[in-house]
Amino acid sequence: MHTVAAVIDQGALTFDLAIPCEVFGLDRSDIASPWYRFMVVAAGASPVRTQTGFDLSTPYTLRDLEHADTIVVPGWSDPDDLPSGALCDALRTAHVRGARVVSLCTGAFVLAAAGLLSGKRATTHWMYVDRLRERHPDIELDPDVLYVVDGSVMTSAGTAAGIDLCLHLVALDHGQDVAIAVARRLVMPPFRAGGQAQYADNPIATDGLGEPLSAVLDWARDRLGAGVSTADLAGRAAMSQRTLTRRFHDAAGVPPGEWIQRERLRFAQRMLETTEQPIELVARNAGYGSVTAMRAQFARRLHTSPRSYRETFRANGVA
Repeated sequence: MHTVAAVIDQGALTFDLAIPCEVFGLDRSDIASPWYRFMVVAAGASPVRTQTGFDLSTPYTLRDLEHADTIVVPGWSDPDDLPSGALCDALRTAHVRGARVVSLCTGAFVLAAAGLLSGKRATTHWMYVDRLRERHPDIELDPDVLYVVDGSVMTSAGTAAGIDLCLHLVALDHGQDVAIAVARRLVMPPFRAGGQAQYADNPIATDGLGEPLSAVLDWARDRLGAGVSTADLAGRAAMSQRTLTRRFHDAAGVPPGEWIQRERLRFAQRMLETTEQPIELVARNAGYGSVTAMRAQFARRLHTSPRSYRETFRANGVA
């Protein structure tokens, strides 16, 4: 029987911990037998105080990791809370003997501290990518994907991506049909491929543009469906396109055309999430010249299609 261990320490994030508990800890032998043996391991003292104000008591300690085939480090209390030397040693030892070592969200900081991500591809929640890159420049970070599998070391982005990665592990162990059956039990769509993009609503910061140009951007947002262009922005701002581009890049770090593309994409995302509009109408209202143009932007920037994006968010109760 394959043994999965989730390792936590003081300040544990309960939502992140709940993911491996739900996927591996519940008896699903009616789907595949044998299922997993699951244990929650305390990296230090037990009980473990969670960030949500209650304690978790477990009899398992770092010594029990010797028997784990897969070790999952859920989102860590805080990236600045360094893991203990004992935990890092236990993770390195497990990795050397062939165990899979997996992090969810900010758990990547623990794997990095143990040296398990050095020279490897990895990811984490998009909000913490810069901090992880600054602290561990030897990691090949990919901030745009849901999860990364680099040999026996695996990392995921935010919480929902952690579910996808855990279901990917189920597929490796029991086959894709079993993983899809577990996804149905969780009332979620079939797990997404790791190469799909993180759906981070990360708009370009334009605060430094000042009031006149900010008003121009508000004007442009109301006219995305009309196919607003850089030339339109320049005309509205009463300046040349060259001057607009220079000022925009100095303040926002990108040219105005990139801002338009991102705003167009964000508008299309919201329409797909919250309305039943046909995809053709979403493309027109977002200002794309054609559905093909919108599909190309979704493929390039989100690594998915408009239809798949809508299905994902509707299946998760967002739309």
